[in-house]
Amino acid sequence: MVTIKKTPPLSAYTTFSRAEWAKLSKGKTDLLLSPHERMELEGIYDTISAEEVSEIYLPLSQLLYLHMTQSVSLHQQVNTFLQSRTKKVPFVIGVAGSVSVGKSTTARLIQALASRWPNQPKVELVTTDGFLYPNAVLEERGLMKRKGFPESYDIKRLIHFLYQLKSGCAYIEAPLYSHLSYDVLEDQVQKIEEPDVVIVEGINVLQVNKKDRRMPQVFVSDFFDFSIYVDAEEGDILSWYIERFKLLRNTAFQNPESFFHRYRHLSDGEAVEFATDIWNTINGVNLEKNIRPTRHRADLILKKEAGHRVSEIRLKKM
Repeated sequence: MVTIKKTPPLSAYTTFSRAEWAKLSKGKTDLLLSPHERMELEGIYDTISAEEVSEIYLPLSQLLYLHMTQSVSLHQQVNTFLQSRTKKVPFVIGVAGSVSVGKSTTARLIQALASRWPNQPKVELVTTDGFLYPNAVLEERGLMKRKGFPESYDIKRLIHFLYQLKSGCAYIEAPLYSHLSYDVLEDQVQKIEEPDVVIVEGINVLQVNKKDRRMPQVFVSDFFDFSIYVDAEEGDILSWYIERFKLLRNTAFQNPESFFHRYRHLSDGEAVEFATDIWNTINGVNLEKNIRPTRHRADLILKKEAGHRVSEIRLKKM
């Protein structure tokens, strides 16, 4: 009898279990975060354990540092080759993923750890929420129920911002967004001055807008030196979304200035029903149609399980 060997499935990624990834850490304890620092970086629902930092984010930070130093070295060599003295532009990291998957917490963790790299870089974090069209524009265009979908973003403005960033502009302004008022802030901006590293976080940063000819043929991800997608099963993300909604109902929604102040008196059952409906009609649809299809454009995928615990890491082969 002839034994036929099965050909392993093709993949552009190397997959690491949590234990395998944790072994890659160089164990530099001075790069770890104190309990107070971890608490300040946590989202409203996802907590950050010391184990998560040491086993997942410390190796990730060290990998990003390798990429950044290689970028600096290549720039210096090219300058020598071209006999020029051009200034190194910022190293840009993109972080994508669904609503409620914890990408904002991941971005904040990367920022905190990157700030401790040996070269002590200046690290800025920019979220694409600020590049949403104002609510007045969304209302005018009938897009309020598609907020977060590609057409609800001023992509041209975001592309222009990234052009400025990668052109080496000494000073740039980024628009800011308020989750309290659920709108772009008209009179406030994020001032960015000569950063070494910039993290761009948002659900839309890996999208290519192929179907819309009005969109630019240059994409947000074209400006990234490294990109990360935070992934999880939809059932887990929905669970996190519902729990976050319930927590916000008891906290932020109690503020009279909150856009969702009208929902502060919902019972637990009503809150679950309302949040589930929003997910099924808006966020879940956006995830399946626009966000998750971009997952394999990322250089690295962090796969989470229950409790926001990273269980698997996929790193694109070089």
